[in-house]
Amino acid sequence: MDNEGTLFPKLPLAQWVESFVDFLTASFSAVFDTITAVLGFITENFVVLLELVPPILLIVLVALLAWWVVNWKLGLFGLIGLGLINNLGYWPETLETVALVLVSVVISMLIGIPIGIWMSQKNAVQAIITPILDFMQTMPAFVYLIPAVVFFSLGMVPGVVATIIFSMPPTVRLTNLGIRQVDQELIEASNAFGSSTGQRLGKVQIPLAMPTIMAGINQTIMLSLSMVVIASMVGAPGLGTVVYRAVTQVAIGPGFEGGLSLVILAMLLDRITQGANKD
Repeated sequence: MDNEGTLFPKLPLAQWVESFVDFLTASFSAVFDTITAVLGFITENFVVLLELVPPILLIVLVALLAWWVVNWKLGLFGLIGLGLINNLGYWPETLETVALVLVSVVISMLIGIPIGIWMSQKNAVQAIITPILDFMQTMPAFVYLIPAVVFFSLGMVPGVVATIIFSMPPTVRLTNLGIRQVDQELIEASNAFGSSTGQRLGKVQIPLAMPTIMAGINQTIMLSLSMVVIASMVGAPGLGTVVYRAVTQVAIGPGFEGGLSLVILAMLLDRITQGANKD
């Protein structure tokens, strides 16, 4: 790019980033291979486990769960909606999407909740991590696919990694926010009874912050689903592949079917997690 008319020459930022990525690839290839193997093993076996259950039985079980957690209306919606997905022939892709989303969400929780707790206890940690979360949330999701492919090749694993990076910030932020919003008088009372930091967190702050933490997990699930179509661009299977293929072929009908399947799945997961939050 021509830099005529500018006061300073262009910084070679792109070259610096590429050199850093090359360094990581050369130095930590064994680590990336291990992560690829572990995540691939977990997701593939999760899909196999789901496929062992007959579709009708799994649909009924999910409908009963929705009825138990929320109400009979959501249970009926789950029965009809998942039955429609199965009727349209997208059941295998739906299971792959569920595996990608749930694995991503569980890993995001395992990483994000402890970080959020740490942030709530240390202002310095919050000051450092908050800009990182801003960067993770505002960077276009497509950009995450480039290093994901470089480090983890093509397939489900780079899709899971990109989804984790993109969807983790709400869990971290709302865990931190929920704990910080606990009434200061309750914290002072627990300190007066001689509670340690761990006891105060486990018995006072985290239980009271649980609705906010669950709201963060709900947002993480929704962001994970929004990454499904984008992750299909690097070979991640599932409903995203159906939509992406329809876009490239300008196939309106299959694209609508795949999109409708994603909407049904998103609504079910959203309402179930919201219902669990209210409980």
